[in-house]
Amino acid sequence: MIGIRAGLAVILMAALSVLAAPGPANARDLVVLEGNFTQGGLVRGRTDPKAAVELDGQRISVSPDGIFIIGFTRDAPAKATLKLRLADGTEEVQVLEIAQRQYDIQRLDGLPDKYVTPPPEVLARIAADNAKIGAVKKLDTPETWFDSGWIWPAEGRISGVYGSQRILNGEPRQPHYGVDMAGPVGTPVIAPADGRVVLAETDMYYTGGTIFLDHGHGLMSAFLHMSAVDVKVGQFIRRGERLGAVGATGRVTGPHLDWRMNLFSARIDPQLLVPPRTAAN
Repeated sequence: MIGIRAGLAVILMAALSVLAAPGPANARDLVVLEGNFTQGGLVRGRTDPKAAVELDGQRISVSPDGIFIIGFTRDAPAKATLKLRLADGTEEVQVLEIAQRQYDIQRLDGLPDKYVTPPPEVLARIAADNAKIGAVKKLDTPETWFDSGWIWPAEGRISGVYGSQRILNGEPRQPHYGVDMAGPVGTPVIAPADGRVVLAETDMYYTGGTIFLDHGHGLMSAFLHMSAVDVKVGQFIRRGERLGAVGATGRVTGPHLDWRMNLFSARIDPQLLVPPRTAAN
């Protein structure tokens, strides 16, 4: 796995390559990038507020002060193309190098069969849950709440990491897209950054007590398996304010908080945004 410090080295090299890339003088200074240029990484950019930005052909929202964010999936290829176009038609194209990662394989046995292969009678419930989650993942709020800075949302030992492939009762499942913090039921869960609550459910089939916090520009934090959900949809939460409590609801083998992040459909590694923490603390 690429560590945070290694990721910062990649950040600096990538940012310098962007600033030093050949092109017209006004295009050469068009963008400054900082973040994790790695699979699962999030990158913050600043550019001319009137510039049009695309990543691999997909339009990226730019705030009135020129801020935008881009992200890379778990299995993102080694290169991504960033294109910027000024109002006068000047264009700048940058090829970004994305560090590739190695992921852990985890085996979980002893789960109830209904959680590995859900019975037909709960499929409608699962579909309804997925529809709610899918709707909030499409939100593109113009605010830049992600600029408030990042902290860990809960105390606890890291018991699961982003990108790991889980085998449930001998059957391979999709990769794990969050970071798990194991701790006693009732451990406080706080907001890792400013945001607005866009989903607050106490009993989803897979994820139990579930909160989605919108940080702006399509960036969402999800907090899963909670024993208490203490916020409501529409509520604005400052970094460090309480969201609820760690639990063991939904599909779990023990109490923990599963913190996930999405930039629209791209799954982001939350652990890359916060100070280093080892699996032992």
